[in-house]
Amino acid sequence: MSVTFQPSELFAGDLDKSLLGPPLAEVLGDEIPTRIAVPFTSDDSRILSGVWEADPGLSRWEFLERGEAIHVLEGRMVVTQDGAGPITLEAGTAAVFPIGWQGTWEIQERIRKFFVIFSA
Repeated sequence: MSVTFQPSELFAGDLDKSLLGPPLAEVLGDEIPTRIAVPFTSDDSRILSGVWEADPGLSRWEFLERGEAIHVLEGRMVVTQDGAGPITLEAGTAAVFPIGWQGTWEIQERIRKFFVIFSA
């Protein structure tokens, strides 16, 4: 089964709204509003794919049981893996957060990303 969608055609009004928090991440400061659409989930729920947006803010992420690959569509954030230097991700860049990755995400400009979440 395949699912085709255009991330740029999913408008903010099409996304489900919530506040960032456990179990996804620990917010380090003010609340961070997020929006998400998940048009694909595998039959065994081990793979999810969609579009995620978040307002600026600082959060801590621990990918202990799952990993994530992203492609930034809009905005900018700085990710800092524990024990490593910061890396800036902005529109047009991609990153992989493998199972075991731990660190912070500092969203500096409202971010919109295409994501694929995977678990072992």
